Order: sequence, then C-alpha cells, then structure tokens
Amino acid sequence: MSDDIRISDQIEARLRAAFTPEALSVEDESESHRGHAGWREGGQTHFHVALQAPELKGLTRLARHRAVHAALGAELIARIHALRLTLS
Repeated sequence: MSDDIRISDQIEARLRAAFTPEALSVEDESESHRGHAGWREGGQTHFHVALQAPELKGLTRLARHRAVHAALGAELIARIHALRLTLS
C-alpha cells in the first residue's frame, strides 16, 4: 500500500480483509504520546486497535495478537512504534 494512505486506514483495511469483524475501531493515539520515544510530527506512530471477530474466539491472548500481527504484515508493523490491542 502507498505511503500516502494513512496508516490507520491501512490497518483497518488489512484487518477487514483478514477477519470478519463484528466490531473494529482503529484509533491514532499518537498525539497523546508527543515527546515520547517513537513519536513523529504528523502522528501515525501510536495506535489502539479494538477488534471483535469470530476468528479470534477460542484463541489464547498470544495467538490473537499473532493473528493480528500476521494480518497487518511485517512491513506495516515496522512503520508503527506502538500498537495497543484489545481483542475478542
């Protein structure tokens, strides 16, 4: 995906492609981390993803996190400084 597309939009698109979300929100929390490690002007560094999807049910917490990371891909994960996940 192009660098012109907001990272939050890329996160949402990849998660919608990989899962059947019953609920999904992607929040850019970068501004609340201004001055902290990894923060960049323009944001798009710190995210909170809340995802509820049937594919995650019955998985351990670690397995849910791994599934989300796999769906996002290494290239996109490398562009994110912090990713807070709330998964069910």
